Amino acid sequence: MAEAYPTPLAGQRITAGLLRSMQPQTARKTADTPRSATTTATADPHLQFEVEANAVYTWWGWIKYDAPAAGDINIDFTAPSGALGEWTAIGVGIGRVVGATDAATPVVQADTQASTGYMVRVETTDVTAARAFGGLGTAGTPLTVDLKGTLRMGSTPGTFSLDWAQRVSDATATTVYTDSWITMLRIA
Repeated sequence: MAEAYPTPLAGQRITAGLLRSMQPQTARKTADTPRSATTTATADPHLQFEVEANAVYTWWGWIKYDAPAAGDINIDFTAPSGALGEWTAIGVGIGRVVGATDAATPVVQADTQASTGYMVRVETTDVTAARAFGGLGTAGTPLTVDLKGTLRMGSTPGTFSLDWAQRVSDATATTVYTDSWITMLRIA
Protein backbone atom coordinates (compact mmCIF):
# COMPACT_ATOMS: atom_id res chain seq x y z
CA MET A 1 0.00 0.00 0.00
CA ALA A 2 1.30 3.44 -0.90
CA GLU A 3 2.22 5.69 2.02
CA ALA A 4 1.22 9.33 2.41
CA TYR A 5 1.48 11.74 5.30
CA PRO A 6 -0.70 13.08 6.71
CA THR A 7 -3.94 11.36 5.84
CA PRO A 8 -6.71 13.99 6.00
CA LEU A 9 -9.97 12.77 7.49
CA ALA A 10 -13.49 13.58 6.29
CA GLY A 11 -14.65 16.82 7.90
CA GLN A 12 -11.14 17.75 9.07
CA ARG A 13 -10.33 21.45 9.01
CA ILE A 14 -7.74 22.28 6.35
CA THR A 15 -5.07 24.59 7.80
CA ALA A 16 -1.90 26.10 6.39
CA GLY A 17 0.12 23.82 8.69
CA LEU A 18 -1.67 20.71 7.43
CA LEU A 19 -1.14 21.71 3.80
CA ARG A 20 2.55 22.50 4.41
CA SER A 21 3.12 19.12 6.09
CA MET A 22 1.92 17.43 2.88
CA GLN A 23 4.49 19.18 0.69
CA PRO A 24 8.11 18.21 0.04
CA GLN A 25 10.61 20.54 1.72
CA THR A 26 13.74 21.60 -0.18
CA ALA A 27 17.03 22.85 1.24
CA ARG A 28 19.10 24.67 -1.41
CA LYS A 29 22.61 26.04 -1.10
CA THR A 30 22.61 29.82 -1.39
CA ALA A 31 26.42 30.17 -1.35
CA ASP A 32 29.46 28.10 -2.30
CA THR A 33 31.20 26.30 0.57
CA PRO A 34 34.92 25.51 0.10
CA ARG A 35 36.82 23.22 2.48
CA SER A 36 40.53 22.47 2.29
CA ALA A 37 43.05 20.46 4.29
CA THR A 38 40.40 18.56 6.26
CA THR A 39 38.99 15.05 6.31
CA THR A 40 36.56 15.76 9.15
CA ALA A 41 33.06 15.75 7.70
CA THR A 42 30.91 18.57 9.05
CA ALA A 43 27.35 19.59 8.29
CA ASP A 44 26.85 21.68 5.19
CA PRO A 45 25.54 25.06 6.38
CA HIS A 46 22.60 24.93 3.93
CA LEU A 47 21.64 21.28 3.43
CA GLN A 48 19.86 20.49 6.72
CA PHE A 49 16.33 19.56 7.83
CA GLU A 50 14.49 19.31 11.14
CA VAL A 51 12.96 15.82 11.32
CA GLU A 52 10.20 14.50 13.58
CA ALA A 53 10.29 11.50 15.94
CA ASN A 54 8.79 8.25 14.59
CA ALA A 55 8.43 9.69 11.06
CA VAL A 56 9.51 8.17 7.75
CA TYR A 57 10.99 10.31 4.98
CA THR A 58 12.15 9.79 1.42
CA TRP A 59 14.68 12.24 0.03
CA TRP A 60 16.56 13.01 -3.15
CA GLY A 61 18.99 15.66 -4.27
CA TRP A 62 21.72 16.96 -6.53
CA ILE A 63 25.16 18.03 -5.36
CA LYS A 64 27.46 20.08 -7.60
CA TYR A 65 31.08 20.08 -6.46
CA ASP A 66 34.67 20.59 -7.57
CA ALA A 67 37.49 18.63 -5.96
CA PRO A 68 41.20 18.09 -6.51
CA ALA A 69 42.04 14.59 -7.81
CA ALA A 70 44.19 14.07 -4.71
CA GLY A 71 41.46 15.24 -2.32
CA ASP A 72 38.13 13.99 -3.71
CA ILE A 73 34.94 14.46 -1.64
CA ASN A 74 33.55 12.33 1.19
CA ILE A 75 29.77 12.61 1.70
CA ASP A 76 28.06 11.53 4.89
CA PHE A 77 24.81 12.26 6.73
CA THR A 78 24.05 12.93 10.38
CA ALA A 79 20.69 11.80 11.74
CA PRO A 80 19.24 11.85 15.26
CA SER A 81 19.89 8.90 17.57
CA GLY A 82 17.84 5.83 16.67
CA ALA A 83 17.32 6.78 13.01
CA LEU A 84 17.77 4.10 10.35
CA GLY A 85 17.70 4.10 6.58
CA GLU A 86 19.71 3.76 3.40
CA TRP A 87 21.03 6.05 0.71
CA THR A 88 22.54 5.65 -2.71
CA ALA A 89 24.12 8.00 -5.20
CA ILE A 90 25.41 8.12 -8.71
CA GLY A 91 28.68 9.98 -8.97
CA VAL A 92 32.28 9.75 -10.10
CA GLY A 93 34.30 6.92 -8.56
CA ILE A 94 37.75 7.43 -7.08
CA GLY A 95 41.25 6.14 -7.73
CA ARG A 96 42.07 6.80 -11.38
CA VAL A 97 44.10 9.50 -13.06
CA VAL A 98 42.53 11.66 -15.74
CA GLY A 99 44.03 10.85 -19.11
CA ALA A 100 45.16 7.29 -18.34
CA THR A 101 45.87 5.48 -21.63
CA ASP A 102 44.68 1.96 -20.75
CA ALA A 103 41.31 1.72 -22.53
CA ALA A 104 40.48 -1.44 -20.56
CA THR A 105 40.60 0.49 -17.29
CA PRO A 106 37.80 2.96 -16.58
CA VAL A 107 38.99 6.49 -15.89
CA VAL A 108 37.34 9.78 -15.01
CA GLN A 109 36.61 11.79 -18.16
CA ALA A 110 35.97 15.52 -18.26
CA ASP A 111 33.31 16.47 -20.83
CA THR A 112 34.54 13.87 -23.30
CA GLN A 113 33.25 10.67 -24.75
CA ALA A 114 35.91 7.99 -24.92
CA SER A 115 36.24 4.23 -24.96
CA THR A 116 37.34 4.34 -21.33
CA GLY A 117 33.93 5.61 -20.12
CA TYR A 118 33.07 6.90 -16.67
CA MET A 119 33.52 5.21 -13.30
CA VAL A 120 30.46 5.51 -11.09
CA ARG A 121 29.42 4.45 -7.60
CA VAL A 122 25.90 3.07 -7.27
CA GLU A 123 25.85 0.78 -4.21
CA THR A 124 23.59 1.35 -1.19
CA THR A 125 24.98 2.79 2.04
CA ASP A 126 23.66 3.02 5.62
CA VAL A 127 22.03 6.41 6.17
CA THR A 128 24.83 7.62 8.47
CA ALA A 129 27.76 5.98 6.64
CA ALA A 130 30.13 7.89 4.38
CA ARG A 131 30.86 7.38 0.71
CA ALA A 132 33.63 8.99 -1.33
CA PHE A 133 33.41 10.41 -4.84
CA GLY A 134 36.27 11.42 -7.10
CA GLY A 135 37.63 14.77 -8.13
CA LEU A 136 39.10 15.72 -11.49
CA GLY A 137 41.81 18.00 -10.23
CA THR A 138 41.05 20.47 -13.01
CA ALA A 139 39.95 23.76 -11.47
CA GLY A 140 36.57 24.92 -12.73
CA THR A 141 35.43 21.46 -13.84
CA PRO A 142 32.41 20.78 -11.62
CA LEU A 143 31.09 17.29 -11.08
CA THR A 144 27.75 16.15 -9.69
CA VAL A 145 26.34 13.52 -7.36
CA ASP A 146 22.70 12.49 -7.77
CA LEU A 147 21.50 11.08 -4.44
CA LYS A 148 18.41 9.58 -2.85
CA GLY A 149 17.46 7.67 0.26
CA THR A 150 15.06 6.75 3.03
CA LEU A 151 15.16 7.94 6.64
CA ARG A 152 13.18 6.07 9.33
CA MET A 153 13.20 8.04 12.54
CA GLY A 154 13.31 6.58 16.04
CA SER A 155 11.87 8.30 19.10
CA THR A 156 14.33 11.22 18.99
CA PRO A 157 13.60 14.23 16.74
CA GLY A 158 16.43 16.45 15.54
CA THR A 159 18.47 17.57 12.56
CA PHE A 160 19.23 15.53 9.44
CA SER A 161 22.19 17.04 7.59
CA LEU A 162 24.44 16.36 4.63
CA ASP A 163 27.99 16.32 6.00
CA TRP A 164 31.09 16.40 3.84
CA ALA A 165 34.85 16.92 3.70
CA GLN A 166 37.77 15.93 1.54
CA ARG A 167 38.47 12.19 1.36
CA VAL A 168 42.19 12.92 1.58
CA SER A 169 43.47 16.17 3.09
CA ASP A 170 44.62 18.51 0.32
CA ALA A 171 45.55 22.21 0.31
CA THR A 172 43.39 22.78 -2.77
CA ALA A 173 39.79 23.27 -1.68
CA THR A 174 36.91 20.94 -2.40
CA THR A 175 33.85 23.12 -2.99
CA VAL A 176 30.14 22.33 -2.87
CA TYR A 177 28.42 24.90 -5.07
CA THR A 178 25.41 27.20 -4.83
CA ASP A 179 22.15 25.65 -6.05
CA SER A 180 23.01 22.13 -4.84
CA TRP A 181 19.83 20.87 -3.17
CA ILE A 182 18.08 18.12 -1.22
CA THR A 183 14.31 17.58 -1.07
CA MET A 184 12.62 15.62 1.74
CA LEU A 185 9.10 14.26 1.79
CA ARG A 186 7.50 12.83 4.91
CA ILE A 187 5.59 9.68 3.94
CA ALA A 188 4.61 8.27 7.35
